[in-house]
Amino acid sequence: HAHAVRRVGLLSLRKNRNANSRPADLRVVNRRGLWTRVQARQPRSARLWHLRGERPNPRTRPKMVTKAAAVLACLLGAAAAAEPYQVEFEITLKKGEKAKFTVEVYPDWAPLGAARFREIIDAGIWKAARFFRVVSGFMVQWGIPGKPSAAAEWREKKITDDPVAKSNERGTITFATSGKDSRTTQVFINFVDNKNLDGMGFSPFGKVIAGMETVDAIYAGHGESPDQGRIQSEGNSYLKKSFPALSYINSATLVSSTPPKDEA
Repeated sequence: HAHAVRRVGLLSLRKNRNANSRPADLRVVNRRGLWTRVQARQPRSARLWHLRGERPNPRTRPKMVTKAAAVLACLLGAAAAAEPYQVEFEITLKKGEKAKFTVEVYPDWAPLGAARFREIIDAGIWKAARFFRVVSGFMVQWGIPGKPSAAAEWREKKITDDPVAKSNERGTITFATSGKDSRTTQVFINFVDNKNLDGMGFSPFGKVIAGMETVDAIYAGHGESPDQGRIQSEGNSYLKKSFPALSYINSATLVSSTPPKDEA
């Protein structure tokens, strides 16, 4: 029956074509029983695609798909070519004790990760964010905004994975993930060389260039006890009440871009 409908539809297209006017549209029923509008001026392959409910042949796909891919490639290339930049963190290690450390970001290591990190710094969502997961001899993790509304918004802003171009050595900073293409705002700094993470797809995008002793001093007494689900939904009110000793961020400020090297 569906084949009969297609034949009648195509015949009707030919019969209704007027040499002195634009081809009329035709409504036909596809195999799912749904009305479909088909323009007579479309290529035959495109008409059949509409009628059959199938994907078009790659050779007949709209040029916009190719253009979109080209734009994405250009954006990735531009990100990779960006200059390194530095971010200074001022944190509270414990009540009454503040300290600083500086991270330098290298877009050529992980273009998408570097761009997301810059986006986070510009948005200022890490103010008062806690270092909620600190495992001695492994890494320190943070990144969930202290305000639940901000956490909910950024949790949906996932980015595509970068290939691993640099090993997870001591002092490197990397995005945490929950699976493929799931990076959002959580990052960690490696306390030691964790090269086993390289094969798991964790791609460093920068490293601590000053104040690593500050990173080493971040409070580790609660280990992995804080519940990330409750941090997402309740924010700092949960952490202040249940884990008051956690170190936290006072500010994260873009301080400079690395000047270009002099040419020989």
